[in-house]
Amino acid sequence: MTSTFDSPALERRRFLLLTLGGGSALALGGVAALRLLGPNSGDAMAAAPPASTDAQVLLECFADDDGHRLGPCYVHKLVLTDAQWHQRLSDEAFDVMRRAGTERPFSGPHERPKSKGLYRCAGCDTALFNAATQFDSGTGWPSFFRPIAPQNVIESRDLSFGMVRTAVSCAGCDSHLGHVFTDGPEPTGLRYCMNSVAMRFVAYRVS
Repeated sequence: MTSTFDSPALERRRFLLLTLGGGSALALGGVAALRLLGPNSGDAMAAAPPASTDAQVLLECFADDDGHRLGPCYVHKLVLTDAQWHQRLSDEAFDVMRRAGTERPFSGPHERPKSKGLYRCAGCDTALFNAATQFDSGTGWPSFFRPIAPQNVIESRDLSFGMVRTAVSCAGCDSHLGHVFTDGPEPTGLRYCMNSVAMRFVAYRVS
């Protein structure tokens, strides 16, 4: 679902500008390059991404005020050095997101929030999950039956620890988020088991 919108409501500029240590503004990947396709654009892939030598990724953008879909948007993939990631993330978040670690169960906020809202990537602010799709899996990690938009996450085969699993990463910065399993509830039967430190919850400002 897409709609027209006023530019000040465009992700409240949070999707364009992120703060990196020292107070300098960093737009996903270093350049403010976000292109929203109009509501009548048809196939989103028909629109060319902004001309740039940096990697571009096509995501779905969502507003913070009420979670409405703003439409497809091209952004620069966020690529940082380890030192820059350390500035941006806590030690635990760095281990999970950049080293594919796993936080201890029940160590972070994992219960479904009482207010409506969405979860964004702790590294680049990409919208990842709607709280309405969250359920209590009893595992100690926040669990969802689907992502907010399929193109905002990357699923890949994970053969670590002698297991065959499907890892889930953020499409905006390639940060590890968790894994997806096939023991979830209807309507998808999937359980996106995420690490709390890899996300931040944004409560809707408009009910």
